[in-house]
Parts: sequence; structure tokens; C-alpha cells
Amino acid sequence: MTDPADLTARLIRCPSVTPEEGGALVLLGDMLSEAGFEVTRVDRNGTSNLFARWGAKGARSFGFNGHTDVVPPGDLGSWTHPPFSGHVEDGIIWGRGATDMKSGVAAFVAAAIDFTRDTPPDGAVILTITGDEEGPSKDGTIAILDWMEANGERMDACVVGEPSNPDVMGEMMKIGRRGSATFTITAKGQQGHAAYPHRARNPLHALTAYLSELTATPLDKGTDHFDPSGLQITTIDCGNPASNVIPERASALVNIRFNDLHTGASLQADLGERAARISAETGVTLTVTSAISGEAFLTEPGPFVDLVRGIVTQETNRQPVLSTSGGTSDARFVKDHCPVVEFGLVGHHMHQVDERVPVAQIHQLKTIYQRILESYFA
Repeated sequence: MTDPADLTARLIRCPSVTPEEGGALVLLGDMLSEAGFEVTRVDRNGTSNLFARWGAKGARSFGFNGHTDVVPPGDLGSWTHPPFSGHVEDGIIWGRGATDMKSGVAAFVAAAIDFTRDTPPDGAVILTITGDEEGPSKDGTIAILDWMEANGERMDACVVGEPSNPDVMGEMMKIGRRGSATFTITAKGQQGHAAYPHRARNPLHALTAYLSELTATPLDKGTDHFDPSGLQITTIDCGNPASNVIPERASALVNIRFNDLHTGASLQADLGERAARISAETGVTLTVTSAISGEAFLTEPGPFVDLVRGIVTQETNRQPVLSTSGGTSDARFVKDHCPVVEFGLVGHHMHQVDERVPVAQIHQLKTIYQRILESYFA
């Protein structure tokens, strides 16, 4: 049996802080090659990625997706055990990536190796592992999917192994994610003396009126699977050090986490129309630009969702909530390739000092992943 906890500890000892590979993908590539997987490195623009397939190209396939890159450890002196030690004590593995998500990768790699060795399926098992999930996410999973498209590789369904449970195993699985967009609003007026406002056009007055309108009414009331979309003003700035000067320019950042009633383009159009109207009313020019980090998506409940949910229920004695909560993950890219859900460990300690995970949880996750493979190919 392939031990996923030991593999987790070995991966933690690879200091793979984005964008460094740290040896993690080399370790996994060697291990999978020895197990009979066809392994390809799909590096792009300095980002390290790995594609591995057991079985025939083009056959019915099931995939797993995950990442081995981690966030920086922060103050090393604040850690009980060194962050890249993979220290094991009292049934707990400590280290950066223990939760997010070297344990998830170790669990599905171990499950895939043991499954294909013990009960070779009539089909293919595909693993896609990136080193760029915690970073810009432009040359990670996207690069793997681009390479797969160019080379005729295909997953028919995929589980992303991100931590999905808030407090206990089996509590939640993700069948979608909200979209995320950041909008930059720039206001250009006319500089002048604060004592003579009729000779100036204050961009801050127009900008704050615009922001007040955005926050006055909710974007929507939510849908069957999504909470209401949320809009947050994250910064307002004009760079003006003088109290008696009306500045010429001001700007603000607005972050919107949106459900499937919207797209990044529809929100850009809405915010742009509002800006044009206030510009006409005030004489201050408002411009809106956007950066869309992911669109909202939903994997509709059906046979695939039911299969994963059923296995999780059997193994944990809990029926997981079908959720679309949380931030973004690489599932936002996989969803354009095939149906995708997310299920992984409890996310209590991810990105924290003293990140850690119970060994028993990792073994339980491996069992769940292996049973998903068995049921899918049965």
C-alpha cells in the first residue's frame, strides 16, 4: 500500500514556495513513472507543472487536479516545528502545505497508484499537478489544459483535492465557485484651491457618490446554489498630502464575488454605465477597468456529483453539503474542460503559522479517492 501520510511529509520537505518547484514535482514524477504512469512535465514561463496518465490515451478517463506550490511560511520563529520539516508527532504532520494541499496531492497520487496496480481499470487515470495555484495562476493548470488540448488528452470528470471541509471530514464538497473580479475606478477632475471650489471639480465627490450608489443596493438575492453576490470597496486613494488643495485625480478598488447571475463582462458593462452617468452629472471623468480572476460556475447535481457525494457519505457517515462558498481555486479552469467538483481535507490551518493535519485524515482521504475511482470504473 502506498502511504499518503509519508508522501505528504516528503512533499512538505520540498520548499516549493511559489514559483519554486522545490523538488516536489520531481519526487512525484519519479514515483508515478515507477508505477507505470506516462509522465510529462508541462512547464511554461518558469512555472513547473506535471501531467501523468495511466492507461490508454483517449480512453474513458477520470482525473484529479491539485498543486504542490505553497504560500510563504512567514516568521520562522513563530513555528513550533520548522515549516519545511514535515515533522510528525502524536499523529499530526506539521509544515507548510500540510493542509493546502500537499496532503490532498499525496492522497490522490497514492490512491491512483494503488488502484491502477490492484484493479487495473478499463480506462485511464489522469493526474494534473501544478506549481502555480498560489501565485498568478496563469501558467499552471491553464498551461496543463492548453497542452492537453493540443495533444489530444482528455479528462471526462475531475476532482480537485483542495481542502473543502470547514470543520470535520465529510461536511462539505464544492460543486461550483463564485466568480471574482477587481474593478479600478479612476476619477479625473480639476485641481483647485479648497477655498474656491467653484473653480475646481472635485474627483473625490464624484467618486464617493459613485461608490455610495454601488453599495446602496445588493447586486442580487442569490440563486438556488449561490449566496447573494458581494461587493466590497477595498481602497480609496488620491495621493493628496495638502488639506487646502482639491486634487485632480482619485481612484478606488472594488472587489466583487459574484454568482452565476453575472459574468465579468456584464459587471463591467453595469459599472461602466453607472460611471458614464455620474461623469455626465458631475463633469468629473470616471473610468472603470477590470481584472477578472475567475467566472462563476456550477457543476449541476447529477450522476457524477452523486457518485462523489455517496462515497464521502459512506466513508464519513456525513452527507456533505453541496456548496459554492469560498474563494477561487483551479476548478475555475478545469470546469471549461470537464465536469469538476472539489473535495479534500478540513481547511482549519491552511496558510497559517503551524499549519498541520492529522495523519488519520490523510489516510481517510486516500480511501475516499480510491473508492471514487473504483465506483467510477465499475
